[in-house]
Amino acid sequence: MFGRNFVRLVCIGYFSLLCCGVIAAQAKTVTAREVVARIQQHVGVAWHAETVDTFKAGDPDTPVTGIAVTMMATLDVLQRATAAGKNLIITHEPTFYNHLDKLDELHDKEKDPVLAAKLAFIADHKLVIWRFHDHWHERTPDGIEAGMARALGWEKYQGQGRENQFLFAIPETTLKELAQELREKLQLHVLRVVGDPQLKIKKVALVPGASGLTWETRALEIDDVDVLVTGEPREWETVEYVADAVTEHKKKGLIILSHIPSEQAGMEECARWLKTFVTEVPVEFVATADPFWKN
Repeated sequence: MFGRNFVRLVCIGYFSLLCCGVIAAQAKTVTAREVVARIQQHVGVAWHAETVDTFKAGDPDTPVTGIAVTMMATLDVLQRATAAGKNLIITHEPTFYNHLDKLDELHDKEKDPVLAAKLAFIADHKLVIWRFHDHWHERTPDGIEAGMARALGWEKYQGQGRENQFLFAIPETTLKELAQELREKLQLHVLRVVGDPQLKIKKVALVPGASGLTWETRALEIDDVDVLVTGEPREWETVEYVADAVTEHKKKGLIILSHIPSEQAGMEECARWLKTFVTEVPVEFVATADPFWKN
């Protein structure tokens, strides 16, 4: 039989361990606001007062159970994140269908049936959504470019410095072969190409997302850039510009990935980065599904 003192010591020890466990659990609690504060500390660029990188939904002081990092907080992404126990969503692109995430852009505003259903899901599951766009792009290298270079295996071909980071001097290939490589490596359903399929390619300008006519044509104006790889150009702007260049027998090409695939790997890179300083809760990259399909 054990003596009373031994039993008392065992009970004290067990109680101490239990208390330590509770304290440790409490110490691991982190709020969405605290996560964002850490991001601001680690991002490496000055934080702007005017930015789209703000909370879009939910209470910033909500304790975080897990973080889902994504390209776009579609309802599908929110559903999968919730099922995985993640309540803080860090998204690169807007959640509510316009750049500033204003809820009054649609004709019926918050009564629009699609918007209303999405807002209800967010509220019902107490999700917090924060956008991380401007400052992730401002890093050197740009966080999106870095992730895309990694996904394509192009790190050693990437230009150096802020001005040249979007330029890649790749081994010679053809426009057709490059398009096939991009389709396979990025697992694309749909990809569109303008230019001669047999055009020799040595220098690529990778300008992801929807950068606009000025940035897209600026890249194409560089003499030794053979092809612009981008996400979402306007068809009556950059597409028309490249079509005219081809008609003029200029050796230029255009590969359109669509918006999500052109930046997706950059947010996977963000999840890897975030894990280096947010350790209290799980951090997971949740891929945004490509909405297009090939008939």
